[in-house]
Amino acid sequence: MTAFENSPAIAVRERYHEVVSDQWPVFVEPQPDELLSSWVHRVGFANGIAARSFGRVLGFSGGMWSPSLDMNFQADAVSVLSAHTGVSLPRLSAMTLKGSPLKRLLLPLRDDGRRCGSAWLQFCPQCLTKDAQPYFRRQWRLATRISCPHHRCGLRDRCPSCRSRIAPFDQVALIPQHYCARCGFDLRNASKVPVSPAAQLLDQCIFDICTLEATTGSLGRGSLVRRLLHSPRIGRSDRGSSLANLCASARIRCIERLTTQAGDWLTDDDDIYNSHWRRSILLMGGLAPLIGLLAARLDRRHQRQVRSNHRKRTADLSALLQAYLRVADRRAIGKS
Repeated sequence: MTAFENSPAIAVRERYHEVVSDQWPVFVEPQPDELLSSWVHRVGFANGIAARSFGRVLGFSGGMWSPSLDMNFQADAVSVLSAHTGVSLPRLSAMTLKGSPLKRLLLPLRDDGRRCGSAWLQFCPQCLTKDAQPYFRRQWRLATRISCPHHRCGLRDRCPSCRSRIAPFDQVALIPQHYCARCGFDLRNASKVPVSPAAQLLDQCIFDICTLEATTGSLGRGSLVRRLLHSPRIGRSDRGSSLANLCASARIRCIERLTTQAGDWLTDDDDIYNSHWRRSILLMGGLAPLIGLLAARLDRRHQRQVRSNHRKRTADLSALLQAYLRVADRRAIGKS
């Protein structure tokens, strides 16, 4: 008798699939404003697969596969991601840029290696440093975005060590996406890019105006996008170039020059309501201060109404008590 004859029999029962999940071992929570490509890179790394190999898992043959996923939302690849991570398709869709009203303002997906031209993605070293798990934001894809509102510094679009574009999709080693795929430089260690307060303010106002009009559906009906893309001509810098074709440093210089120009180029519009809101946002230095001002005024109006209503109720109560006393006095006199 062998040693295995008295061992218990082991068999896969019919309910095995109910207790074993098809999901990948490590769950990665999407972060606020995170690009789908950024999240996909983090999912692959957390589960032990380098970015280029992970692209093949999702059915891509190479190239800029994850930025392409941001723009096109390929159904097969996204279905695999949803099935193996448990993140819903609507949530994944919200992380993409497919169908975005801001699409014309996005930095182009190009792989031509030109160091004087634009790259597809920007980053703030300070944000990457503060992140528990460094990730890339959707707004960093916008050509009009040149600074970080949280850390008051300019955005970068290249590795400061080797000057190559940000290409985590091309990583062959199991390395987090905030390391340069070409030279291994930690992007969190990049120095801060100085930007004047005036340029930061204009940058935020442009972002708020575009976001507001994209939300209301009015962005595509006017000439704002065309003006923004032609802003190098308005600022008298790189006159023959579109804003989206400039590198990050050139776009910062362009916005710096625009701060000395009258704001009519940005605020004028055939729609008087758009023009009014743009001027208001510029005057207040952004949408958040404007909303705060409007909220404070509404609160003061509400408080005045409450006090007015309170005074009216007090007068009515006094009149009621006086009437009651008169009735009581008459009854007392009648009884006497």
